[in-house]
Amino acid sequence: MKVILKEDVKDLGIMGSVVDVKNGYGRNYLLPRNLAVEANPKNLKQFEHEKNIILTRAKKVRKSTEDLAGQISSLTLSIEALSGEEGKLFGSVTSMDIAEAIAKQGIEIDRRKIVLDEPIKRLGTYTIPVKLLQDVTANVTVEVKQAAPAEA
Repeated sequence: MKVILKEDVKDLGIMGSVVDVKNGYGRNYLLPRNLAVEANPKNLKQFEHEKNIILTRAKKVRKSTEDLAGQISSLTLSIEALSGEEGKLFGSVTSMDIAEAIAKQGIEIDRRKIVLDEPIKRLGTYTIPVKLLQDVTANVTVEVKQAAPAEA
């Protein structure tokens, strides 16, 4: 059975590919989940038209995302946190804290796009990657500084 993929399918192909699959896989998995359509002349013609529209949108999204990446890369964020004698923080700086600091600069970013292997637990300057698209990544500089202790 030949199908046209409507989305990228792992180990099968990318969107728009015409692939040959077993009948059961096509009918029982790909078609019901709306991952593919049967490859007939009508669907091929319709998909070519949709593909052109999707590619045009993707170019616009990519351009705006690259502009956003440039804005994010130019940022230097300053986050204040309480710390002990040797610069070890009481608590940690997480991706949520970084997302809030970016939002204060006027740029809304989903915290899940901030690639932080583990929370920051020491004072210092860090370069944190922000993965905006699959292949568009910006690096934001985060300075974790000592906060003034609250007076009782």
